[in-house]
Amino acid sequence: MSHADIGLIGLAVMGSNLALNIAEKGHTIAVHNRTASRIDDFVAMAGPLAERVVPKADLAEFIASIRRPRSIIIMVKAGKPVDEMIEQLLPYLEEGDAIIECGNSLYTDTDRRFAYLQGKGIGYLGVGVSGGEEGARHGPSIMVGGAKAQWHNAEPVLKAIAAKFKGEPCCAYLGEGGAGHFVKTIHNGIEYGDMQMIAEVYGFMRDGLGMKPAECAEVFRKWNEGPLNSYLIEITGHVLDAVDPESGTALVELILDKAGQKGTGRWSAIVAQELAVPATTIEGAVAARSISAMKDERLEAEKLYGARRGAEISLSLDTLEKALLAGKIAAYAQGFAVMAKASEEKGWNLPLGTVAKIWRAGCIIRSRFLDQMSAAYEGGPARNLLLVPDFVELMKANHGALREVVAAGAHGEFPLPCLGAALSYFDAYRQGLGTANLIQGQRDFFGAHGFERSDKDGVHHGDWPATIQVEAAEPQV
Repeated sequence: MSHADIGLIGLAVMGSNLALNIAEKGHTIAVHNRTASRIDDFVAMAGPLAERVVPKADLAEFIASIRRPRSIIIMVKAGKPVDEMIEQLLPYLEEGDAIIECGNSLYTDTDRRFAYLQGKGIGYLGVGVSGGEEGARHGPSIMVGGAKAQWHNAEPVLKAIAAKFKGEPCCAYLGEGGAGHFVKTIHNGIEYGDMQMIAEVYGFMRDGLGMKPAECAEVFRKWNEGPLNSYLIEITGHVLDAVDPESGTALVELILDKAGQKGTGRWSAIVAQELAVPATTIEGAVAARSISAMKDERLEAEKLYGARRGAEISLSLDTLEKALLAGKIAAYAQGFAVMAKASEEKGWNLPLGTVAKIWRAGCIIRSRFLDQMSAAYEGGPARNLLLVPDFVELMKANHGALREVVAAGAHGEFPLPCLGAALSYFDAYRQGLGTANLIQGQRDFFGAHGFERSDKDGVHHGDWPATIQVEAAEPQV
């Protein structure tokens, strides 16, 4: 007999934690896993919550155990495994049922699956879940896209398990198709930028100010009590404070400086380029991770060019704090600008104020000023955050510090792919008269692309020399 409120397939760490979260919130959940022994392990681990778990090793029995219209969460690896799971489920599903994919899928894949299943009368929800393993267990931020009718079927469960900010669930329906996974992708892009900027500031502390990890940890703990208050600042303090029990050495000093990435940051940079929206902090963070992976080449280059000359810097911790705040604002401004453009082009009508709200708790980039961002987008046009009064004042107060830090980085040979990009973006964005007039002249010279004039309407061309002969330079002996 059908008696589970919802089903879940895939009992790896994230899936298991989501299932426990659902059961803990009072909902009965049917669970299935390709490897049947993992189902038994999960039930044993669930303890008292097992009474609200319906374990089913047989796929048909699993689906039959869920109340109609069925909502089935799948937690499998993104890409081909998702498509394979959909095909396995289809023979057992009925019109009005829904598949809820909670992995980190590329939003265009979600768009494709949504359209495919819509034609079969089956709903598809592409759901971005942020908060890692701990968030999945105790309350993540949940970004829902896909079939609206099926969202309402799953809404009570998803809102129950979401993180809460002042009692309000950090869960919302954002639009059809891949809207939810798109927003999660941009969330991760901002996360990349935020993490990289924190690492760049740590580099100044370690190599410019000679601070030990425990001293750095104390600074980040203090910063977490001020305007930089956020999950990433908080955990940075914990990471820097950790000590390897075997050697007694600060653990961070034993971690190899090669950062991994699973693709979402890169996707966010690519889609920003496709939409012609500058997201230079995200691009810088992705590039930084790629360079970090080139450990052998970096060591070879250091031998060829010499180690950084270690110029002394006179930056204060207050200046570093303000610079990080300014860089963080630029990263969010770019991320929200990408979402605004995508919403316009794809007809999603993304509620950006709601996006900021559901990021206030549970997710990796939760921070103090998301309340201000939410207020900036509620009921108004999707303006760049750098034009919003609250953030104008913050940037006026802090961009000077960012300028000092970037200048010190250039002089002291500190790589600043994100903080440097944030400053360049800010300066370019607020420059009323740029230098693209020269670029337009060049484009018209070699390609007759035309240009607009400041004193006349229409498209114009320059009266350029007819031909220019470029002779090869004579080799110097």
